[in-house]
Amino acid sequence: MNRIDKMNNGGEAELVYGDGEFHVVRPGAYVICAVTGAKIELDDLRYWNVDLQEAYATPEASLKRHQEKHLVK
Repeated sequence: MNRIDKMNNGGEAELVYGDGEFHVVRPGAYVICAVTGAKIELDDLRYWNVDLQEAYATPEASLKRHQEKHLVK
């Protein structure tokens, strides 16, 4: 099964976020932004936090979460 096959079920994917890459645990087409609640297609996923295991739709959403968690001042 290749990457495209894994995404074709159309539902929400479950991922494990690593440094510079993610691994698909449960196949799906998208993940949910932890800040905005927006759907993020896996091909568009660029921002996540390894420690919090969260995905973010935009760099602004990522910064907001980091500020909320006191990771960035």
